[in-house]
Amino acid sequence: MREISLDRLRTLVAVADRASFADAARALHLAPPTVSLHIAELEERIGAPLLLRKRGHVGPTSTGALLVERARRLLADAEQALDDIQRQVEGLEGRARLGASTGVIAHLLPQALEVLREHHPAIDIQIAVLTSQETLSRLADGTLDIGLVALPQTPVAGLVIKPWRKDPVMAFVPAHWRCPARVTPEWIAAQPLILNDATTRLSRLTAEWFAAAGHHPSPRIQLNYNDAIKSLVAAGYGATLLPHEAATPLPDPRIVMRPLRPALWRRLGIAYRAGYVERSTQHVLDVLWDLRLA
Repeated sequence: MREISLDRLRTLVAVADRASFADAARALHLAPPTVSLHIAELEERIGAPLLLRKRGHVGPTSTGALLVERARRLLADAEQALDDIQRQVEGLEGRARLGASTGVIAHLLPQALEVLREHHPAIDIQIAVLTSQETLSRLADGTLDIGLVALPQTPVAGLVIKPWRKDPVMAFVPAHWRCPARVTPEWIAAQPLILNDATTRLSRLTAEWFAAAGHHPSPRIQLNYNDAIKSLVAAGYGATLLPHEAATPLPDPRIVMRPLRPALWRRLGIAYRAGYVERSTQHVLDVLWDLRLA
């Protein structure tokens, strides 16, 4: 069964509105025989007359009037769809799907979302809480557009992974503990510890920091939610090692934050698919890039 062309429907509506083949042809910038051909093809497809032709006047049959009504809706929907797509192509609206860890989402993304809400309010940001490996996997299979991942990462075919920012890893210690001005592996390894779970890049990073000094401490508890870890530190349950972003508010007064000796850094990268980048995604990338020094 042949499909009905939108061009043929547009011709039918133009003839019905102007009650004239000649006037419809002028309005559509078509030759009069082409208008007649469009109507003939529609009538053949429908299997019934669509227009009544009288001297000096053309009007729809009952079947034609019903098709004209439906055609107006179809043409309006098609125009709206094209307008919506054009707005997305121009970056005026659209969607960007982003994956990141809980810590990044809690402490870095709010700044980006505030800027995007001000300058690009019609872009819908969809956020998924994922590990770096999950993020890269979903970028590769096309179910994410942007990933904020821990570095270093093994290169992935088809993905761009750029260094984004680095933040110092600090010791977060209950305020009532006596602790040195700079925390060493020897000192903190002897304390009760609350650390990130083994699935995270931060866990491997801190384990390497301890191991370089010959220590392999066993934490009291492992979590993958930095704010929950800080709450336990505030309650005196133990100390922890966590990144500290410059724009993040100072911790709870029940917690003191100390630099590490030797220093340790958490490095993050921005990942996205190579090749064409939709404008809405590019707007989000631009705003995130501006946070690299925040």
